[in-house]
Amino acid sequence: MKQITLLSLAAAAVLFTACGEEKKPAQAAPAKTTQAAAPAKAETSSAVEATKEAATKAAEATKAAAENAAKAAAEKAAAAKAAAEAEAKAAAEKAAAAKAAAEAKAKEAAEALKARAAAATEAAKETAADAVEATKETAAKTVDAAKDAVSGMAAAATGAVAAATGAADNAKGKELFKKCTACHGVDGKTKALGKSEVIAGQAAADLEKKIAEYKAGTRNVTGNGVLMKGQVASLSDEDIKAIAAYISSL
Repeated sequence: MKQITLLSLAAAAVLFTACGEEKKPAQAAPAKTTQAAAPAKAETSSAVEATKEAATKAAEATKAAAENAAKAAAEKAAAAKAAAEAEAKAAAEKAAAAKAAAEAKAKEAAEALKARAAAATEAAKETAADAVEATKETAAKTVDAAKDAVSGMAAAATGAVAAATGAADNAKGKELFKKCTACHGVDGKTKALGKSEVIAGQAAADLEKKIAEYKAGTRNVTGNGVLMKGQVASLSDEDIKAIAAYISSL
């Protein structure tokens, strides 16, 4: 704007001078024109330099502003990138923690299930073992009972055979039994004093054992122990066998 004003003043000065001196000789005009234009030229040159300087400063300012803006944008982008990386890292760490927790929980559940299965297996083994032992015990008792029954049957059969074989000629036993008939009857089927068991037909081995116990004073089933001891005290082992065989044959 300043440059345009100076040029305008210079042009006006030149025109004014030309109008005031147009009646002078023609040879004086070029010199005056040169003198009048010199200041304007100087002013114009100064204005151009000032314009150049201002443009240079403006360009430098624009460049600096652009550099600052670019720098700020780069810093902002770097900050955004760092924030994004931090957020991604946090998300990855969170996912890893969740995965580890899930794996730990799954492992814990598997261990618990394994422990329960092992406990169930042990319980089943113990139950099976108990059942086997109970079965063995029952079987053993059954076998023992069967053995006892067979033994009893064998003893009874032996006694019956002996009684059947020796009944006819067991005169000694019959003679010895006579002192027993007062309490047990001639057929051995009377309960002595109304309390004892019927002795007729019992196994000879059992009768021998009972008579021997009465003789030793170790048997007193119905309160007749003392009486029986006195009755059989004089019997020998052979006598006991003979009388037992006779009673068994009744």
